[in-house]
Amino acid sequence: MKIVCSIAGIRDALQGRSGIGLVPTMGAYHEGHLALFRAARGENEVLVASLFVNPAQFGPGEDFARYPRDERRDEQLAEETGVDLLFVPALEEIYPEGFQTWVEVEELSRVLEGEHRPGHFRGVATVCCKLFNIVRPQRAYFGQKDAQQVAVIKRMVRDLALDVEIRVVPTVRDPDGLALSSRNRYLSAEEREAALALPRALGTKSLSRARATLAGLDVDYVEVAEFDPRVLAAAVRVGSTRLIDNVVLEGDTQ
Repeated sequence: MKIVCSIAGIRDALQGRSGIGLVPTMGAYHEGHLALFRAARGENEVLVASLFVNPAQFGPGEDFARYPRDERRDEQLAEETGVDLLFVPALEEIYPEGFQTWVEVEELSRVLEGEHRPGHFRGVATVCCKLFNIVRPQRAYFGQKDAQQVAVIKRMVRDLALDVEIRVVPTVRDPDGLALSSRNRYLSAEEREAALALPRALGTKSLSRARATLAGLDVDYVEVAEFDPRVLAAAVRVGSTRLIDNVVLEGDTQ
């Protein structure tokens, strides 16, 4: 695996290559990331992963400063899972001095996560659009756990006629049902036990029952989202940790 830190370097490494798959990440790799790498490895000749903790998708008072970072471990896991090129740009590579151009998917970015994290999806869409432009992948891979992010990226790709196929990989869960997240490491043992109400609630696939199950937690939202596919989505706060999750729905909810 080759580690590249500049836009010029990644473009040079990919010159003349085809069959490129891209997995955009913020690092702190867990089995969910590795599932993305494996899916991409099986469908592409060249596998690129980006590792960039994107400040533009964090709001004031969020966890940008303490977001888990372990670049050496991430490098090892990426190499073991078949990544060919790990793109690790510095902040100024992505947002050079004077940067002022943003991508905003207006309606999809205002609801659910967007209501509670204003500007979040502007940061996501902008960095993904820039990564697509830098890497020029044929396919890019995202997790179903971030269902609204997937919907935003798909809408951006359609609206801007970007020549990339968005591939979605099912959510990976721990044996107790909690969806894997880099933020799970913030949870104490007691908080993790409380957080298990989230997958239990969504597992009902019923809006009313999910809301009842989560009644004891600090809930930002529990809603049916008309994405493709349709999902039952929720966001809760357990202690100082904010967790999101969703399940794909078939048929009507109660």
